[in-house]
Amino acid sequence: MTEKSYSTSYKEAGVDVTAGYRSVQLMKQDVARTAIPGCLDGIGGFGGLFELNLEEYHHPVLVSGTDGVGTKLKLAFLMDRHDTIGIDCVAMCVNDVICCGAKPLLFLDYIACGKNVPEKIAAIVKGVSDGCVQAGCALVGGETAEHPGLMKEEEYDVAGFSVGAVEKEAILDQNTIQAGDVIVGISSSGVHSNGFSLVRKVFDIDHADLDGYADVLGKGLGETLLTPTRIYVKPVLSLLQQVKVKSIAHITGGGFYENMPRSFPKQFNAVIQKGSWNIPPIFPLIQEKGNISEHDMYNTFNMGIGMSVIVSPEDAEKTVKILNEAGEHAQIIGYLEAGDHSVVFGE
Repeated sequence: MTEKSYSTSYKEAGVDVTAGYRSVQLMKQDVARTAIPGCLDGIGGFGGLFELNLEEYHHPVLVSGTDGVGTKLKLAFLMDRHDTIGIDCVAMCVNDVICCGAKPLLFLDYIACGKNVPEKIAAIVKGVSDGCVQAGCALVGGETAEHPGLMKEEEYDVAGFSVGAVEKEAILDQNTIQAGDVIVGISSSGVHSNGFSLVRKVFDIDHADLDGYADVLGKGLGETLLTPTRIYVKPVLSLLQQVKVKSIAHITGGGFYENMPRSFPKQFNAVIQKGSWNIPPIFPLIQEKGNISEHDMYNTFNMGIGMSVIVSPEDAEKTVKILNEAGEHAQIIGYLEAGDHSVVFGE
């Protein structure tokens, strides 16, 4: 940036353009870590350039996903920790993209803040870069906007956008699902990035002891809740190369009841076997402290399952084995039966 690019008047109005330039300089090294084949330029241009390698595809289809982090950000404000929230932003987008069978290729972020503190913005982007590295996609650009008078100085919001690609013939097809097909659940890392308005209410988060050790959790409440959303891209892409996966669901806001039916046709039910996976202790703690019904827990949170995969019975054990060898915790949690497009729980 030119040394002549500054505005005293704009700074007096609450926007420091030079702080924005400083943020870009601080984040460049982290952004560079995300470069993959196809990246044509670094950050700073008006658009992020990415060249799709057409030799890898016969009939490529682009798949896009966008999301934010939501009110989990409030926890980051209270703990003054900003280097992991970007992972959540990436995860919420790329985990959706792979549900089509697509490989995420690129990511862009948008950060709106009350005041641009370069070190804070750089920490947020470090998390975004960490998430992109985990997902194997490139951070090709982004935007930071200072909003004085609209947001408090210490506040910010983060959203993102991912684009992936999949061979048209490889797009996952729910029409192949049959009664008796098996549901494999992949464990979550905790609450992920959903239900935090309820979480904040249950724990009265503005006045909670976030740093104190909690025996039931084995760590502090704040550390537990701030744990980033798990990114499933690389293990799932590996699975797709070895097993005929019929459908995938990302268990986000709306929990089991809203997300699982999106992964199978209307003439089936998902029968989920309670006790087939270990529920992280944070969820029983939320339920007990908030006096929340079991239905509302499964309709709000992931309850320890961040992603589900539907496969034929003969591929179920192989699927579990592949995912576990990739570092995930996977287990058979249910099956499909004829029904009315519901999720039902059995013992």
